[in-house]
Amino acid sequence: MKNDEIIVEVSARHVHLTREDLDTLYGKGYELTFKKALTQPGQFASEERVRVIGPKGEFPAMSILGPVRPYTQVELSLGDARSIGVKAPIRESGDLEGSGGCKIVGPCGEIEIAQGVIVARRHIHATPEDAERMHLTDREIVNVEIPSALERTLVFGDVLVRISETAGLAMHIDTDESNAAGMAPNTIGRIIKQA
Repeated sequence: MKNDEIIVEVSARHVHLTREDLDTLYGKGYELTFKKALTQPGQFASEERVRVIGPKGEFPAMSILGPVRPYTQVELSLGDARSIGVKAPIRESGDLEGSGGCKIVGPCGEIEIAQGVIVARRHIHATPEDAERMHLTDREIVNVEIPSALERTLVFGDVLVRISETAGLAMHIDTDESNAAGMAPNTIGRIIKQA
């Protein structure tokens, strides 16, 4: 790939859980069952599912991503959030203050979270080496052009660059954004630096 190109991945709705909340939902000491690795090193999709319930509806089988985290977080698209009646501000992962709440139900119990429901801000993950090669800096805001075979090519603005030693080089968008661009699997986007 060229230095201005990046793989664009679609992040569908999912849940991250704390150790304590996983214990409540699945039983004390329960370990998530590995299903498949994600591009971010050490992260994986699990076989386990939970019900996520809002005031207007629910998702009966939402995927849990592992490993456990220091915070419980539900990531939806804006369309998802509207469909179940949940307030979900656009935020970076982990920025949960004042975000939406919901009920999460597992086979052994349920929890009610007062905050933790967000729409993930579109972002790029890169290692310091990737960033240097691509002339990107941490926290920089760029645009990314998403080509489409359906004549729906789209330029996404406000894409946050997140640099970490443990990153896997990729851009993450949600299903609403992917659908808006008519995006095909394995799409390569083009980074456009802001003036």
